[in-house]
Amino acid sequence: MEGVQAIKQRFEIIGNDPKLNRALEKAIQVAPTDISVLVTGESGVGKESIPKIIHSLSHRKHAKYIAVNCGAIPEGTIDSELFGHEKGSFTGATSTRSGYFEVADGGTIFLDEVGELPLTTQVRLLRVLENGEFLKVGSSQVQKTDVRIVAATNMDMIKAIQKEKFREDLYYRLSTVEINIPPLRERKEDIHLLFRKFASDFGQKYKMPTIRLEDDAVQLLFKYRWPGNIRQLRNIAEQISVLEGERIISANTLNSYLPNTGNSSLPAVVGQSKSGSDFSNEREILYKVLFDMKGDLTDLKKLTLELLKNKDTQKVQKENEGLIQKIYGSNSDEDYEEQENETMEVLRLPEPIVEQQSYDPPPVEDKYHFAEEIEEEETLSLQEKEVELIKKSLERNKGKRKAAAAELGISERTLYRKIKQYDL
Repeated sequence: MEGVQAIKQRFEIIGNDPKLNRALEKAIQVAPTDISVLVTGESGVGKESIPKIIHSLSHRKHAKYIAVNCGAIPEGTIDSELFGHEKGSFTGATSTRSGYFEVADGGTIFLDEVGELPLTTQVRLLRVLENGEFLKVGSSQVQKTDVRIVAATNMDMIKAIQKEKFREDLYYRLSTVEINIPPLRERKEDIHLLFRKFASDFGQKYKMPTIRLEDDAVQLLFKYRWPGNIRQLRNIAEQISVLEGERIISANTLNSYLPNTGNSSLPAVVGQSKSGSDFSNEREILYKVLFDMKGDLTDLKKLTLELLKNKDTQKVQKENEGLIQKIYGSNSDEDYEEQENETMEVLRLPEPIVEQQSYDPPPVEDKYHFAEEIEEEETLSLQEKEVELIKKSLERNKGKRKAAAAELGISERTLYRKIKQYDL
């Protein structure tokens, strides 16, 4: 079995990073077997080298090696490309065609960007991994194939599984052995080696003197994050080799070829996950607003009822201080006192009317007419929206009432009562 250094020379792999060496060791160890391998890593790190190493060191090395970019094949034709099709199985199928799994029988198939496969194709691929069987498109005859599958992806497969974009059972079938290729920013000692190799290759290719970097330019190479990894480093080396007349490159010159260099030493924001209380569309936001409004109306009714039962407004204010603050929010003391006085003025009980024999008293305006109107606005439509909002919140929080109540802005006890009320 060849060693790591021999493999590096054979496949022109540059670098001495421990993580890179470990990835190559795993590829060498797993090559003689038929175990499925999943190669992971960011775009541009050189994942395509691993399946070539595995195939060349396996007992299948004399059979075919086919590399398939799953992300470059349209969803409507990928089943036909991988498994073949029968004549007349769809529009344009003028003849029977063999797929990659049939052609590569006895050899190795490299599925690059396997995370881009449609779910229906994932089911077919799972069957091949389990028992080596597949069906051509438009055929009912089961065919057998003996292929070694090596897959690669730059996706976070765990997140893809959580979003139901990739089958969990297929992931565990593919990743019997997982080989991770580290990004270039984690291989700082290899960056200059790679740049020198690319500069030398392009110097020979374009028949020019090889470019060299000054010390400050080398330090700039180390500080840059290289989001495009080795592919980006190679492109930068080629650009400088072709465009620069001066063959000694300073940091200022190199800086002009590096995009967003000013933020290169800062951490990059990879992604932000949405919190559980975020709503996915405007309709749900509207439901949330309606639900909050209904809660405020309910609180107002409760406060009105307390005032109707008890003439002592100061006592009602003291006993329902939290409820009043919830309705009007946490304003400044002066605003809060002003709003509170206005509320108490509107809700103050009318003076008792003493009947007199000489004349009939004029009708007294009912200051509580809105209390009945609040009851009338509880339409069936609003209840339906409330039920739908509660259901969605429980689903998002996997049935946890405490988290759902916090998301809806109500107490857990209130949520429990509504669940019982609506028989959820």
